[in-house]
Amino acid sequence: MQTTYVMIKPDGVQRGLIGEIIGRFERKGLQLVGMKSIIPSEEIAREHYAVHSERPFFPGLIKFVTSGPVVCMAWRGVEAIKVARNLIGSTNGREAAPGTIRGDFGMDMGFNMIHGSDAPETAEFELNLWFGDSLMEWNQDSINWVYEG
Repeated sequence: MQTTYVMIKPDGVQRGLIGEIIGRFERKGLQLVGMKSIIPSEEIAREHYAVHSERPFFPGLIKFVTSGPVVCMAWRGVEAIKVARNLIGSTNGREAAPGTIRGDFGMDMGFNMIHGSDAPETAEFELNLWFGDSLMEWNQDSINWVYEG
């Protein structure tokens, strides 16, 4: 099993999409093993998006992600990173496939509602940054109806 980090950004929270987004991950069969809502500090936002620090959009990105509450989540499942990114859709909502979160609800590149880890190393870094060692271990009985064998 793999665990990935997913964050509903301030625009997704403000638009009242938390339940819809969580429901999509649950219905897909991923297991929620961590969740919290916070208003990110500038420090944690800068650390999270450090890979973009040299890009011209970086200051605006930091201002945006610290502008209100975000919902931080950890989802577990087989190939959870790939599954989550498929549910999320491509970055630009106008180009994202219908049926994806961004394809169904997004119209902008910057206001794209959700972040998902893009690789195992990124997921490990982001999960540690946002959750430390506070992820839950629990048996979800319905998982027996998600995977064969």
